[in-house]
Amino acid sequence: MKKSMEKATFAAGCFWGVEAEFRKIKGVKNVVVGYTGGTCENPTYEQVCTHATGHAEAVEIEFDPEIVSYDELLNVFWNIHNPTTFNRQGPDIGSQYRSAIFYHAPEQERIAKVSKKQLDKSGKFSKSVVTEITAVSKFYRAEEYHQRYLEKHGLAQCHL
Repeated sequence: MKKSMEKATFAAGCFWGVEAEFRKIKGVKNVVVGYTGGTCENPTYEQVCTHATGHAEAVEIEFDPEIVSYDELLNVFWNIHNPTTFNRQGPDIGSQYRSAIFYHAPEQERIAKVSKKQLDKSGKFSKSVVTEITAVSKFYRAEEYHQRYLEKHGLAQCHL
């Protein structure tokens, strides 16, 4: 019997590049950019940029676990950004650019914590991994002009 689709939510800096990377993965059926982890309802991009809402720029991924595992998605996540910089990715600075894993189920939480611990112990980075691991809160889809942004405008626009 075919297993149903699952969701994963990650924040790894500017969501444009993160979305583009996850769209390349076989088994990923859809990726939406948006905001999560904050305190106000229906935030706009402009509000999130003020750092007052607490939201992170994030991607919500719908994937087929029979084709790609959550652990494989985590490996992509760890490799497309620097998880040792607090509230920063490249030239992008602010809490909306934080490194975060928003888990959808206890099993995702367990896998994410093990994965983070292994990465920390691996010596890949000279500094500790600061990625937060927290339960997913309401995900707000970003404005339409942010969806598939790099497909529409080209890769030169992103700082991945």
